[in-house]
Amino acid sequence: MNNYLSTKDYIVFLIYFVIVAGYGLWVYYRKKSESVGSKDYFLAEGSLTWWAIGASLIASNISAEQFIGMSGSGFKMGLAIATYEWMAAITLIVVAVFFIPVYLKNKIFTMPQFLHKRYNGTVAMIMAVFWLLLYVVVNLTSILYLGAIAVSSISGISLDACMYAIAIFAVIITLGGMKVIGYTDIIQVFFLVLGGLATTYLALNLVSEHYGGSGVLEGYHLMTEKASDHFHMILDRKNENYLDLPGLTVLIGGMWIVNLNYWGCNQYITQRALGADLKTARNGILFAAFLKLLMPIIVVLPGIAAYVMWKDGLFQNEMMQHGEVNPDHAYPVLLNLLPAGLKGLSFAALTAAVVASLAGKANSIATIFALDIYKKVFNTEASDKKLVNIGKLTVVVAMILGVLIAPHLGIDKKGGFQYIQEYTGFVSPGIFAMFILGFFWKKATSNAALFATIGGFIFSIIFKKLPDWVDLSFLSSTGFSVPNPTTGVYEIPFLDRMGFVFVICIIGMIVISIIDNKRGVVPAGLEVDTTMFKPHRAFLVIALIVALLVTALYSIYW
Repeated sequence: MNNYLSTKDYIVFLIYFVIVAGYGLWVYYRKKSESVGSKDYFLAEGSLTWWAIGASLIASNISAEQFIGMSGSGFKMGLAIATYEWMAAITLIVVAVFFIPVYLKNKIFTMPQFLHKRYNGTVAMIMAVFWLLLYVVVNLTSILYLGAIAVSSISGISLDACMYAIAIFAVIITLGGMKVIGYTDIIQVFFLVLGGLATTYLALNLVSEHYGGSGVLEGYHLMTEKASDHFHMILDRKNENYLDLPGLTVLIGGMWIVNLNYWGCNQYITQRALGADLKTARNGILFAAFLKLLMPIIVVLPGIAAYVMWKDGLFQNEMMQHGEVNPDHAYPVLLNLLPAGLKGLSFAALTAAVVASLAGKANSIATIFALDIYKKVFNTEASDKKLVNIGKLTVVVAMILGVLIAPHLGIDKKGGFQYIQEYTGFVSPGIFAMFILGFFWKKATSNAALFATIGGFIFSIIFKKLPDWVDLSFLSSTGFSVPNPTTGVYEIPFLDRMGFVFVICIIGMIVISIIDNKRGVVPAGLEVDTTMFKPHRAFLVIALIVALLVTALYSIYW
């Protein structure tokens, strides 16, 4: 197995780099004279088409944690991990119908701005600071570090050099503003999908050839035979991965909180649609939902293919780290088997995913700091030009912090995808409770929102530490408690913990709001017109097709 790139690979990668950089510069100089306002820089107000919005959503979402972490999860637990992708397709439709209209109707450009308008400045400022810390310390650093590990393992270039190069490339794109990010993401997604499908094609073909057959269809059929336990979407309680994906919870429980919070209450994601009109935003989100259906083919099937061949004696040394099998090695192992030229294409796809996600995350960090912290606290009279410059400076500082912090997080010890899910999951239930009641219940107060913000985090920690204090085996008959396969201690599955915390936050918010209402507190309201929740007929037809496809996939792989 060759851990280096050939001349052909470098040529393919150079072509990718020139196309992205050249197109980005062309977009930047073409749009530069049209507008230099802060909203235009941060949101590309009114200039992104539906296909640019959809592509940018996927490019920002799919990164090293999917290519490396989710492929590793495919190796470890199988197709069940695809529930994050296929449920996201349904979630995106919900967001397009019910969330985006509220944001656009109320001229919301950042998530803290929504909280300020709906609750008060205290809630908004607390969450602005919190989101900055989360985006820099968890998201930006994990994307940067996992991406650098993957690029280094494929190219043979040192980890530090890869990290610096990826960071610099992402900064260059980000400094051009959301227009450049949005339109270069179209190219990034092209390389991401093309290179990802090429890797999947090779992986399935390798399985077929290993057992004396030929063709990807036969390879897929062999995978379903050799690893039949890896082709179930709903895991049984006896499955050792039940703690990560607890049965029907992926359909009716905590998975909804994960997805709705990520796709509907996340500056990093919603920012792509906030500068467009409602029809364009909805169509772009629907396009992203269609692309989401493809992602498991690109990021999960290669992991299962690696598992089948590893189980049959291949990749034994390559999959090891510190004396144990590390599932996150699955995707790099496969990429290193690609022939010259094709390896360069897949390398470009992986780089595109990492750079696009970094650029999107950095832009969101800059947007929140410039519009919700700098302008509110440090310089209330700041001009648009000043805000744009502050945003650009924030991008550079955030990326430097990411480079400095990333190597010390120990992401590789947890597994990349699980690392991100666990640490964002401590706050997702409270944030989502605060948003969902803020949207659709006019009586929710700022005190209730503070309870959800702070209390949600505290309750998440309590539920995480509960096995240290209480023997939870008495819950085993309910499915809400299963033994950890490593320690034997009964734990509450991660997604179930999120569901419990969410319910507590909702109940707490309702009680606090009712008490506040009786004391004469009148919460700030939002402009909500039920007619804006009615999308056009074509949208409904395509959305129904997406929903039916997701239903069919779950039915086939139940």
